[in-house]
Parts: sequence; structure tokens; C-alpha cells
Amino acid sequence: MSAPAPSTLAIVDAEPLPRQEEVLTDAALAFVAELHRRFTPRRDELLARRAERRAEIARTSTLDFLPETAAIRADDSWKVAPAPDALQDRRVEITGPTDRKMTINALNSGAKVWLADFEDASAPTWENVVLGQLNLMAAYTRTIDFTDERTGKSYALRPNEELATVVMRPRGWHLDERHLQVEGRPVPGALVDFGLYFFHNAQRLLDLGKGPYFYLPKTESHLEARLWNEVFVFAQDYVGIPQGTVRATVLIETITAAYEMEEILYELRDHASGLNAGRWDYLFSIVKNFRDGGEKFVLPDRNAVTMTAPFMRAYTELLVRTCHKRGAHAIGGMAAFIPSRRDAEVNKVAFEKVRADKDREAGDGFDGSWVAHPDLVPIAMESFDKVLGDKPNQKDRLREDVDVKAADLIAIDSLDAKPTYAGLVNAVQVGIRYIEAWLRGLGAVAIFNLMEDAATAEISRSQIWQWINAGVVLDNGERVTAELARKVAAEELANIRAEIGDEAFAAGNWQQAHDLLLTVSLDEDYADFLTLPAYEQLKG
Repeated sequence: MSAPAPSTLAIVDAEPLPRQEEVLTDAALAFVAELHRRFTPRRDELLARRAERRAEIARTSTLDFLPETAAIRADDSWKVAPAPDALQDRRVEITGPTDRKMTINALNSGAKVWLADFEDASAPTWENVVLGQLNLMAAYTRTIDFTDERTGKSYALRPNEELATVVMRPRGWHLDERHLQVEGRPVPGALVDFGLYFFHNAQRLLDLGKGPYFYLPKTESHLEARLWNEVFVFAQDYVGIPQGTVRATVLIETITAAYEMEEILYELRDHASGLNAGRWDYLFSIVKNFRDGGEKFVLPDRNAVTMTAPFMRAYTELLVRTCHKRGAHAIGGMAAFIPSRRDAEVNKVAFEKVRADKDREAGDGFDGSWVAHPDLVPIAMESFDKVLGDKPNQKDRLREDVDVKAADLIAIDSLDAKPTYAGLVNAVQVGIRYIEAWLRGLGAVAIFNLMEDAATAEISRSQIWQWINAGVVLDNGERVTAELARKVAAEELANIRAEIGDEAFAAGNWQQAHDLLLTVSLDEDYADFLTLPAYEQLKG
């Protein structure tokens, strides 16, 4: 089934890139156009449904498990498809964007899986979108290499059997790709990223003994998972590979999805391989949905919300129980620490925190976890090795002791911690510094020894918004107001100029980043995603 699609896909306002013709072939673009024709109308309906649901949550300030899908949850007979060999052992997964150096380093890292990220760790410049695809194609054909111009160091792939298995993350349903249009309408970024990757690599990966594996981000309901399943069924028929070849791991990183974990697995059951606990986006989603809910939904400083907070424990334990009940992998959260080459004491303290976090996850029944840096792979590996031994996973741990009620997931006021002035300053610092880098095309950025991505910027600006609108009084007695946020932001901008010098400051996007952070933090009309207005300002 390879007839060209009836709709013509146009490349719009894009400078030619080296070797782009290998990615943007007529056949690949015809496939993407057909995905757009078939599935974008339903995508549009589901985005409208998100807005309706958000309005309902604003009215009721509550959420519950869905009564209309109770039969799916009650039916103990169904399971997801068995994991393919390449995804049986996922005890450590490394995440990162798909530039050439990262592609080689992640595949060589010793992790079992690499989350090759076209989403939160990648700013969607046309160059990143197209050349990221090219880098993955080159990795599978072993034609990729990299030499650092600054250091002269060369990077090359290890033997195939030592490389991490790739699980690729396309953009979320809400983002469009302005450079690819059908009849004047931009194609959803999710279908561009998925379509180009799947078309070029599905058969190639099967020949390597693996397959086209995906992480699905920002999912808000089982109906969105159903749409992905329909995309997979169509795509497999289109290129002529067996149904069930695709495997998808869904990030449970929205509060609404937390109430539909079983239904999400059910919709994807022939293609599902697991669920993941995505911490920062999850907190962002809580603020977004309950931002009108008053004091009981106010989150403290983001770094004070650890995975041991009662409502976060409820979320992660329910995730493990749900996955194992249905035969799926449960993948834990991110260790975002970036080791310092200059401060051994900082590393020692941070490594102990990472070890404790991974020990807790392994002890709770997770089958694997995420790290952001190769130096953390051995630490996380040791935590899971202690629990798993020679077993590839612990899906046989059913966690039948877990009993999470609907209210437990939104018991935000069970936390003792309160917002602080230092927390406000940190939110502004991270927001400005991250957005500035994103506007330069960098989606994964080390800030204060932590790997930050779009999710951390989202929680930063959301907390500023929430604290202002809830009239929060900080630990120093100051009430959070728009004026206070502007004052802190002006001070941070001055600090950055002093830190990097006038010349570097002028060469960057610092004022633009400052202005955008304040726009999305102070506007009465809360933007659903920071990346939507930011994309309008992204060059390339």
C-alpha cells in the first residue's frame, strides 16, 4: 500500500539543509500527508475536548476515575502484548535530544534504552527536526560519527550489541510544524516526527532485531491514546510490516491521564509496552488544571515537591500497580543532575540523592528509570541490579497492597512545605535562562547543575502564575504580585549581564526571554503551553 497521498505536502519557509533530501523524500512526504489527512481532524477534536474538560475541572475543582470505563478497569482478563526482546530489560534509560554528539554518546552510554527526544529536550527548529531524523537514520546504518571542533575529540559507535535500544519521542498533539503544510494548513508536529521516523526506519529496525518504539508525551486521555493506536495500525499496513510491531510507552505526565492509566493501556494494548512517571510535566498539569482551585491546590517551591510527597507517592504507586496488573513496564522518573567537573563535593551530595531516589524506585517495583547524563547510568544501574539481579524486570511484583483513592492523587495540601522567596527567584532564574537557550535552538540545557527542559520551564512559569493569582504570602512575609515578579526578573536580567558580560548579553536572547517569561507568567489568560507563544518567536 504505497500509492502517493492525494494531498500534496509543501515545505514552507525553510532554508535547505545538508542531506535533507535523504529525509524529505517524495515517498516519506506522501506518507506524512496521508497521516495528516486521516488523523488531524480527530486530533483537532481531541484538543477541543481538552479545553472542555479543563473548564469542567475549573467548575468542580475535582477529578475522579471515569464511570463509563469502569468495566475495563474491573476486567482482570486483558493484558498488553508481551514485550519484544529489545524492550524486556529497561532498567536504566538515558534521555536527550538527537544532535549528532548526543546520538553517539547516548547509544554508547551503557543504558539499556535511549529516549531519543524530539519533544521537551529539543527546540523544534527546522534544522533540529530534519537533522535529528538524519542522525537516527545514520545511527542505524552505522554511518554516523562526530568530531568536536573545539577539542578535536572524535566519537564513534560501539558494536551494535553494546548500543542502547532507541525509544523515540515525537512532539505532543498540541504542537504544529509550520514548515510542512498541506493545502496551507500546518501538519501536527507529532505526525511529522512519527511519520518521518517510522517511514524510514521501521523495516530497518526490524532487520536489526528491534523495532519502531515510541514514547508518547502529554497524553491527557484514553481517547488520545486511541488516536495513536489508530495511527500505528494504519502506518504498519502502509509500509507492510506486521501489526503489533510498534511499541509505545506513554508518559503519565498529566493529572487527567493519571485517572485513566488502565484505559490508556487498554486502548494501546496490542502496541503498549509501559507507562512512565514524568514528574515536572505532571506538576505543571496539576497547576494548569487546578489553577482556579484556591489555596488547597497551591504547590510549594518545585524542588520541595519530591517523589515522597503523599500525592506523588499515590501517583507512582498506582502507576506501578496498574502496569504490572496489565503486564506492562513501569518506568520511573528523571535524575536530572549534571555532574560538575570542578566540584567533587557537589557531585558527592548529588550522587547520594540520585542513589536514594533510584533505590526507592527499584524498591517500589519500578522496572527502570531515567537519567540525564551518562555518569549517572552506573548509579541507577546499581540500584536496579540490587533488586532485579539477573531478571530483566519485576513485572511479577503486582503491588496488590496499593489502594489509591481518587482524592489521594490531588491531595496537594497534604504537603507541609510552603512557597518561599528563594523558590520564586529560582523559578524566574530557570525560566529566563531556559527560554533564552530554547530561542537559540537548544531544548536541553544545564542550569545550576540540573538538566532542564521545556517541562521545567513550564512548572517555573506556572508556579509564578499560580502564586500571583492565589495571593500567596512567602516565607519573608511578601505577597507574590505581578510587581514582585517583575522586580525579581529585572534583578535576574541584571545579574546575568554582570555574569556573562555586555558583549555576550547583547549577542543572546536575554531581553526577549525575560519578556516572554513575564508574558506567560503574568497574563490573566493562562497560555496552555509556553512553547506555543515561544514557537512564534523561534527562528529557523
